[in-house]
Amino acid sequence: MSSKPKSIGIIGAPFSKGQPRGGVEEGPAALRTAGIVERLEERECDVKDYGNLTFVDVPNDTPFQIVKNPRTVGKANEQLAGAVAEVKKNGRTSLVLGGDHSLAIGSISGHAKVHPDLCVIWVDAHSDINTPLTTTSGNLHGQPVSFLMKELKGKIPDVPGLSWVTPCLSAKDIVYIGLRDVDPGEHQILKDLGIKYFSMTEVDKLGIGKVMEETLSYLIGRKKRPIHLSYDVDGLDPSVTPATGTPVPGGLTLREGLYITEEIYKTGLLSGLDIMEVNPSLGKTPEEVNRTVNTAIAITLSCFGVAREGNHSAKRL
Repeated sequence: MSSKPKSIGIIGAPFSKGQPRGGVEEGPAALRTAGIVERLEERECDVKDYGNLTFVDVPNDTPFQIVKNPRTVGKANEQLAGAVAEVKKNGRTSLVLGGDHSLAIGSISGHAKVHPDLCVIWVDAHSDINTPLTTTSGNLHGQPVSFLMKELKGKIPDVPGLSWVTPCLSAKDIVYIGLRDVDPGEHQILKDLGIKYFSMTEVDKLGIGKVMEETLSYLIGRKKRPIHLSYDVDGLDPSVTPATGTPVPGGLTLREGLYITEEIYKTGLLSGLDIMEVNPSLGKTPEEVNRTVNTAIAITLSCFGVAREGNHSAKRL
């Protein structure tokens, strides 16, 4: 399947303040060192690396109720939103290398500024849809989706640093895949809003083929529109991505994880991609770090057309 070269804009987002564990800000460097840019270029992608954003801690960033670092997280996301919008205006697929998943607020907001009709596929062990009022940890990486949902507008207090965010998604614009650690408050929100999700139970019951068929039919069956894939590496099983902040056993296999991206690639509609929560300092051994980074790169390459059967339609004898 040869098509015109895919043009990609890479943005490094070395940011960790949406959660308590240091090291996730090293994700972009680890992915670059492992050759993510060169590997994409080998695939004949037209890659422009916009470098890393520089984030500063906002001084006196006191908690809002229990929500931690709200101004610092808000500012980082505002910067990222601007950077992603720039990449999209240049007609490239945005590839954001995280960083923690609170950055999805900026990545999706910036994408939606240019493509307001986008839809989101969210691969994650967690639904990240706590609001500042339902969160029990106060960590913003567990809350990004709530800030983006139009239906939750009345449930989100005015958090300092985040008042710039305008909700850009409706409940029918997002599908989750891989859930297996959802807080009671989040479960209630998913049910109340009728958000479509495939927990690991559904993945087991239906198989990943049916899950993707249903996901794509639901999001783009009636009308083709840009897809934003927000991929938390903890959606995969910790056996393949051990170096991450909140691993949950019983996740997607590498095969299932790659099948998701292969099917999204085949739609030709991937328009924005987040690769989140690679934390090199949490690997117990260098091998665990390499395994996580290599898995994240394999997932990324697959989004841009690297198929497991090779890319030449060789006739099988």
